[in-house]
Amino acid sequence: QVLAFATHALITNQKGVPEPGLVLTPPKTQQDSNDFDDGFLSASEVAQLKLNADWVILSACNTASDDGTLGAEGLSGLAKAFFYAGSRSLLVSHWSVESSSSVKLTTRMIKEAANDNKVGHAEALKRSIMHLMMEDKKTVYAHPMFWAPFSIVGEGK
Repeated sequence: QVLAFATHALITNQKGVPEPGLVLTPPKTQQDSNDFDDGFLSASEVAQLKLNADWVILSACNTASDDGTLGAEGLSGLAKAFFYAGSRSLLVSHWSVESSSSVKLTTRMIKEAANDNKVGHAEALKRSIMHLMMEDKKTVYAHPMFWAPFSIVGEGK
């Protein structure tokens, strides 16, 4: 019921991509690349999936970005595609994220939700943020740059 992507995301026109998507493991050679395996999961490909996911975790940079059209709203790219595919709740990021704190934040968030089935996704994120801010007395993680990009959209459960 939980699908987690710990990878890189690209926004429209970044590195020449025509739409937002997730960077996956590319084929070893160009000859191995095909329409089904090019190492990039685009928003339009996501929208064609048939998911039944309570929660999709997109811990990469800019996963709440728009679809790239002029005047597009945030959440119209990857987020919209995952909702269309059948996800009920998403963890998304609104700008670039720092890798080590993202790992700590998302793993703790999943642990919080798994330890108590009454804890919803939004509460699990909140608890994880609080833990990150206090972790090992490293006050550097109290700075919003380490946790503020993330939000829960959809069913907070």
